[in-house]
Amino acid sequence: MAELHVELVAADRKVWSGAATIVVARTASGDTGIMPGHTPVLSVLESGPVTIRTTDGGTVLAAVHGGFISFADNKLSILAEVAELADEIDIARAQRALEGAQAELDAHAERRAEVRLVAARGLKAHA
Repeated sequence: MAELHVELVAADRKVWSGAATIVVARTASGDTGIMPGHTPVLSVLESGPVTIRTTDGGTVLAAVHGGFISFADNKLSILAEVAELADEIDIARAQRALEGAQAELDAHAERRAEVRLVAARGLKAHA
């Protein structure tokens, strides 16, 4: 089975590394799926969930905010300003953050909270 090597890195730490069959991330041009053999890519990341299908049939979900995605030679680098794995996200805390952002009319904070909730709830759906 063809695979690609994935590195998901935030500004402060390596978040996840491993082999995958496909990765889907939100870029400036929309949701982008990267599979082994894909043409080289360099794009700006938008806030959104990242879905990594691992070679063992598992799924890794993360909430990513800003950064870049780079793919060449079956190596995918996701370099994010902020990234959290779905299982690291406290859903109740993210929900409170969303409600606070909505009350303050802070669209940026609202988007970040929404992405965290999508990733965390998506993990529950895959469990």
